[in-house]
Amino acid sequence: MRFFRVRVVRTMPHPARGFTQGLLADGGTVWESGGQYGMSVLRRYPVGAEAPAAESRLADELFGEGICRAGDSIWQLTWKERVALRWDATTLELRDMVSYNRDGWGICGVPVGNRNEVAAGYPGPPSGEVVTSDGTSELVRRDPATLEPREVVHVRCQGWRVRWLNDLTWSGGLVWANVLGTEILVGIDLATGEVVCVTDARRAGERHTDPQMVMNGIAAMAAPGEFLLTGKGWRSIRHVQLVPDRDRGQLDRLLTGPTVF
Repeated sequence: MRFFRVRVVRTMPHPARGFTQGLLADGGTVWESGGQYGMSVLRRYPVGAEAPAAESRLADELFGEGICRAGDSIWQLTWKERVALRWDATTLELRDMVSYNRDGWGICGVPVGNRNEVAAGYPGPPSGEVVTSDGTSELVRRDPATLEPREVVHVRCQGWRVRWLNDLTWSGGLVWANVLGTEILVGIDLATGEVVCVTDARRAGERHTDPQMVMNGIAAMAAPGEFLLTGKGWRSIRHVQLVPDRDRGQLDRLLTGPTVF
């Protein structure tokens, strides 16, 4: 297992200071999903911008959650409503709504020909897919066009279940997740479900009196080991870089889980 801490490369504005449920970066563009009933949105803005370039509201009865890109579309999960929304990535026009078989938390895309699968002898075809979380210790591999489930992955760390897996991103051959209610990021080997990287992200945090304003939102950057991190209602988005470290108690914090939920 490898341990890391984060170094803040730069601090940027958080446009609209949304109740962040999902974050996605592609090139110089960021998409963000904001939650809460009657306030849920999908936003798009350039990296470092102070205001959204485009925004679409969800119906009041929908609670927006994680997002990922699939081709020229953006998938957006909803929390309890068991539907997923497919948006045009450029115009943010709603293209479709599909049934979804779990609560929605995080989602990320996995590229075609995931090299980790080949090395592990994974029996499925090397096709693109998406992976979703629902706050448990399970990730679900899904068809990127329909979100139909393919396989459930049980996430473990040294034999212990890792719960509260929330927003997801793909980087360096691993699924990275923020663990809700903590400032811990984990890198997960999708072929085995094993946590192989544990990161202390406290240096990217913000202080808030509202216990709901936790770190949430992780988006991989093009450079290896670099991410955008933010939180619910946070003032800023942090561009961070992973720095090798040792275990300074983050493993215990990971396995203990959040204290405010």
